[in-house]
Amino acid sequence: MNHVVVVGAGLAGVRTVEALRGRGFTGRITLIGQERHRPYDRPPLSKAVLKGEADNSFVDTDLDALGVDFWPGVAAKSLRAGVVETTEGEVAYDGLVIATGADPIRLPGDGPQHVLRTLDDAHELRAMLVPGARVAIIGAGWIGAEVATAARRAGCAVTVVESASAPLSTAVGAELGKRTLPWYDGIDLRLGTMVDSVDEGGVRLVGGEFVEAHVVVTGIGVRPAVEWLADADIDLHNGVVTDEHLRASLPGVVAVGDCAAWWSRRWRTRLRVEHWDTALNAPEVAAATLLGEEAVYDPVPYFWSEQFGHMLQYAGHHPAGDRLIYRGEPEGKWSAVWLTADDTLAAVLAVDRPRDLVQGRRIIDAGSRLQAERLVDPQVPLRDCVV
Repeated sequence: MNHVVVVGAGLAGVRTVEALRGRGFTGRITLIGQERHRPYDRPPLSKAVLKGEADNSFVDTDLDALGVDFWPGVAAKSLRAGVVETTEGEVAYDGLVIATGADPIRLPGDGPQHVLRTLDDAHELRAMLVPGARVAIIGAGWIGAEVATAARRAGCAVTVVESASAPLSTAVGAELGKRTLPWYDGIDLRLGTMVDSVDEGGVRLVGGEFVEAHVVVTGIGVRPAVEWLADADIDLHNGVVTDEHLRASLPGVVAVGDCAAWWSRRWRTRLRVEHWDTALNAPEVAAATLLGEEAVYDPVPYFWSEQFGHMLQYAGHHPAGDRLIYRGEPEGKWSAVWLTADDTLAAVLAVDRPRDLVQGRRIIDAGSRLQAERLVDPQVPLRDCVV
């Protein structure tokens, strides 16, 4: 293999470049990035950057030292075997890494709506979060809650519109999400409410009510950025379909990051995980696979969120669980754990309890069973609940 093309210059793309060099690949590498910025991390955009605590989150890497031909501001348009067509012409490859990430879902309507996906998005939104500004946030998921946190902190009048019966319902279920309701004190939280359209000056709700807003932020999820592959001879289903080695159906191609729908041996299902931890760690497997080595990607998914003064940390795959057990009361520090039918730990969500997260992640990785009757006591460490 003489030339590897990496499409997507986010964390997953640049880490794959580093992994290729780290594994001894000395051929050409071309890194294609749609944004004009150098590679950066996305989690700080809704945290430190949005709050004004940082201006960027650039990845600490030297592309020149790595011998990488970086094409910023260039988008991939289509793919055929051995060739990527871009906005700057065609580029041939021997190996291809698809790391194009995901794009925010937008709502209908002619009014201005903001999303939070890029560094430019974060700077634009930060400038609008000023005292007294009326901010309407659509969606009370991870991003919506973090934007609401920043907006309230900035002195804005915040309205959050959520179609489900509780915040975080899509992410972790309504029952657990209801535990976060007190955090929205001082925010006009509209639950079970659908948006009809984003119009000039605010948001039109289903039923006709108009919510006035200077700023509308849409945070209702993302879709894998694979439209450019629509005519390619490659399997697509909720992203680029890969095996446990991150190998796509087209020879010489791997996919990594938010756009990769990979097969998990652990959970016996296909996963597409839109979290930083995946972009950080999956590239080692993608690079190994591309170079003909044997490597399997089968992590315990991990994620964190900072909202309303709380640190939320999640590990595992809770859809594999059959029952939910709480450790601690919602007024304080608490955790939630999901157990399978045989009392194996499937997932843990720790709220201001980092020890539960660290121990729970190790327990999930080991596939250990737990004593459910001991779990309910938050004073008992999770590791002491292992059978």
